[in-house]
Amino acid sequence: MIRSICSMTAFTFLLMSGAVFAGSDSGLYVGASVGSSQLDYSDNDPDLGEVDFDDDDAGYKIFAGYNLGFVPLVDVAVEGAYVDFGEFGGKINNVGGNDLEVTGWTLAGLAGVNLGPVGLFAKVGAIDWDGDIDGSVGSGSDDGTDPLYGIGAKFQLMSFQVRAEYELFDLDEVDIDYFSVGAAFTF
Repeated sequence: MIRSICSMTAFTFLLMSGAVFAGSDSGLYVGASVGSSQLDYSDNDPDLGEVDFDDDDAGYKIFAGYNLGFVPLVDVAVEGAYVDFGEFGGKINNVGGNDLEVTGWTLAGLAGVNLGPVGLFAKVGAIDWDGDIDGSVGSGSDDGTDPLYGIGAKFQLMSFQVRAEYELFDLDEVDIDYFSVGAAFTF
């Protein structure tokens, strides 16, 4: 009887130690995600007239980062990514058929907490973006560097993680909301 109790206790502690360190893999990681990008912009431009874009499209992101692993249960990482938000349709001067494509490179700092194999994180950084418009009024482009913010959750087993994120990209006068689900692997 005592041997059974000792075995069960040892097995329980063994499982608990694995749960505590699940998700605390530090080092280089790479991943990709797919999601939905949403853009809503209205303005009365002196050159173009009334501009109205309210659309969403599928987007994707390829990312890489380094989890510093200072403290177990706490994640501190630096992450870079390439993001393609897709193509948004809109009207310029009440004429449709205008398409806006936005892509960008990001660099962000992440901080999070691991609760066993589940973790929560937040990110703050910047995006160097490029926007191209093509349509009834001709074509043009714009670019810039602006802030990004995000929150997310992850489920990690060993070196593999599945994560869901919400990110807000504050591009000049246009905000893009990006909801995504993806996977990453830590080396």
